[in-house]
Amino acid sequence: MQQKEGRKMKNIMKLGFLGAALFSLAACSGGNESGGSAGSSSAAESSSATDTSNAQPSAAPKTELSDKFGKSLVVYFSQPETDDPDNMSTEEDNSAIVVDGEVLGNVQYVGMNIQENVGADIFRIEPEEPYTTDHDELVDIASAEQEENARPALAATVENLDQYDTIFLGYPNWWGDMPMVLYTFLDEHDLSGKTIIPFNVHGGSGFSSTISTIADEEPDATVVEDGYSVSRNNVEDSVTEVVDWLNNLPATSN
Repeated sequence: MQQKEGRKMKNIMKLGFLGAALFSLAACSGGNESGGSAGSSSAAESSSATDTSNAQPSAAPKTELSDKFGKSLVVYFSQPETDDPDNMSTEEDNSAIVVDGEVLGNVQYVGMNIQENVGADIFRIEPEEPYTTDHDELVDIASAEQEENARPALAATVENLDQYDTIFLGYPNWWGDMPMVLYTFLDEHDLSGKTIIPFNVHGGSGFSSTISTIADEEPDATVVEDGYSVSRNNVEDSVTEVVDWLNNLPATSN
């Protein structure tokens, strides 16, 4: 128990600078996911009843990166295997970050870091029928969706998409692919003329072929190949790495 409390305190200190972004996400429930490749399971955060039809606005950025990307939106998917920081199994310890008593998903954590640094708005992709938080059931559902090439219905869509120049698109790697709810999002949102910058969390497979898949799904968008990919084992230490990546990306605004 002492070791677990020490890990929580370490994570709280690491995410202190994200307090403003976390406050802007207060309407969304926290969660976690493991980025998985074949043979390893994954999950991300659960949906809440909150109306997410419009993106959550950002606090003012703490860096000069906002002008670099124009008006930007962080879109991410995450699904929890737990929302209780005091009931963490080994799998959840490996894929979740606890901040001030809240369980954050790996992709959410990276997305919030991006949001904080570029002054982006943020939108969480949620299925209309929330996924289970039971690990084994979630793996079965996600696997079946992939086999069926399913398109799970969305709980909400981005209503004000036209105002954005740049879309940061985040997701876990599930068996070498994006979760199928990402395909639904891309089917239902025309990102023509926008710049899409992918980021993901994985269990060893990186992006796999998902960046080219996004380009196929959105042929009239500019998809940046130099996305940010991080192992689920290194997410809590990714803060500086994400900032360096953002600084090294080419500008997307004119």
